[in-house]
Amino acid sequence: MTQPNDLCDHSAVELRARMQRREISPVELLDSCLARIAAVNPTLNAVVALDEAAARAAARAAEAAFRAGEGVRPLTGLPVGIKDLNETKGLRTTFGSPLFADFVPDFDDAPVARLRAAGGIVAGKTNTPEFGAGANTTNAVYGFTGNPFDPGKSCAGSSGGSAVVLATSMLPLANGSDLGGSLRTPAAFCGVAGLRPTPGLVARGDTAVPTSPLSVEGPMGRNVADLALLLSGLAGEDARDPLSRSIDAAGLADLTPVDLGGLKVAISEDLGFAPVDGAVRTLFRDRTGAFRHLFREAQDRDPEMAEADRTFEVLRAVGFLAAHLEKVEQTPDKVGPNVTANVELGLTYDARDVAWASRRHGEIYRDFCRLMQEVDLLIVPGASAKPFPKGQNHPSEIDGKPLETYIHWVAIAYGLTLTGHPVLCLPCGLDEDGMPFGLQLVGRRWDERRLLSIGAALEAALQQIPGCARPLPDLARLTA
Repeated sequence: MTQPNDLCDHSAVELRARMQRREISPVELLDSCLARIAAVNPTLNAVVALDEAAARAAARAAEAAFRAGEGVRPLTGLPVGIKDLNETKGLRTTFGSPLFADFVPDFDDAPVARLRAAGGIVAGKTNTPEFGAGANTTNAVYGFTGNPFDPGKSCAGSSGGSAVVLATSMLPLANGSDLGGSLRTPAAFCGVAGLRPTPGLVARGDTAVPTSPLSVEGPMGRNVADLALLLSGLAGEDARDPLSRSIDAAGLADLTPVDLGGLKVAISEDLGFAPVDGAVRTLFRDRTGAFRHLFREAQDRDPEMAEADRTFEVLRAVGFLAAHLEKVEQTPDKVGPNVTANVELGLTYDARDVAWASRRHGEIYRDFCRLMQEVDLLIVPGASAKPFPKGQNHPSEIDGKPLETYIHWVAIAYGLTLTGHPVLCLPCGLDEDGMPFGLQLVGRRWDERRLLSIGAALEAALQQIPGCARPLPDLARLTA
């Protein structure tokens, strides 16, 4: 499976360098992206709102900046896909909800404003489930987004649209957000890279529960270097986010070479508690077996995460009640089943439940910090199950065992959410059905540059190991 060597197929880092040398222009790059969107998006439904006129004006301004050699910033000239949970000034933003089907904001959300300030071109919105509630990308406004390796299967969610536009090179960069794996699971299902950063590294704007570390904004890309570049444009402090801090954002893109042979890593199939499909376990053992010799030491070890399911469910419910209770009470006919179910679950908890979950969250976090003082990296599967039919909301069982809730199948992701540590998702070949397989790499808090540098070194090594390289979708099949 190969891709045409169109301009849009090149990495964001390479494209920026070529624009800097004036070998190509931002206008030519945008034209290539728009052509690819026209070719494959009708099959996949990943780009759901497009403002071509505004994007072309921004591309012309970027071209002038390169020509003058002035005003060039980290993302100048690069088209970016924006998840439809982020407000975009002058461009339809629906949150996947009929309540906002015709909403056109007059301002940019904080991450979008930073991307524009860094020179990025907002090319279009990417599909997401209603208010991000769901690990399958579908909503009542735009419908389903298909997987680029099999349009009949799920691309996961909630950043599914962003993962699909990257896998098919519709755009070189896209943003995502992550609460319980919303960025990582789509990356694993679609064969791209994604980073859930340390909470506060990428400041959020106005949120219902600003003190919660569970939900974060983060970059998505086709490789680690592109992730680092986008992160350098996204990261930064914002007074509206009490978890944010001032950092050297530009330095995040400057990855340093890493000798994998000097690292001590832990490898866990299920974090000690998460349901994981037997086929996924087998493939994870095979893939890690193909590269674990690269490290100084690789030990099979689970973190301490007892009662992580209930801890996450209770704390997650607080956020859903804060953000969506009024919608469910006042306009129940316009709110989908996932959001409604989360609100109803939240109403079953009381202050004692929240107090218990808060205390247990702290214990899980501290135990994990001790683990990460002993190892450089933790490696776990990117997803607990293989891609399923897109018409199915979620897997109902794993290995014959019924799942307790619709989010239980992503426990392998939300367990890591509770740790507050950065998690990098890397593609690692295909499974036996020809669908992408991914890994989650967990690094130390506030050391994204080190994690990305390790990820880049492992990414390069995987390219040389049979069956472990990043897979590419069959574009001819998608455009037929």
